[in-house]
Amino acid sequence: MKFPKILKNKYLIALCIFLVYFLFLDDIDVFTLYSQIKTKNKLQEQNKAMKAQLMDSKRSIGKMKDIHFIEHYARSKKYFKSEDEEIFVIIPKTSH
Repeated sequence: MKFPKILKNKYLIALCIFLVYFLFLDDIDVFTLYSQIKTKNKLQEQNKAMKAQLMDSKRSIGKMKDIHFIEHYARSKKYFKSEDEEIFVIIPKTSH
């Protein structure tokens, strides 16, 4: 039986076995690396979003020193009222 000349080259066979092992069979194969890179990119995006949210929170904390801002926030978000006023919350009717 005749083998092609390429299959007689032991270095090429060893290289092919080596590549198959490290690309597909090793603990850190191509698929694992791709998954880890994708996860890393997702975490970096979450990190950017959290930093933006942190900056927004810091700005809000800085504004909390102003009594007018606190009063506005309490009235608009928490529905607080003065003693001589009433608050009506109108909720639109939704059709399902």
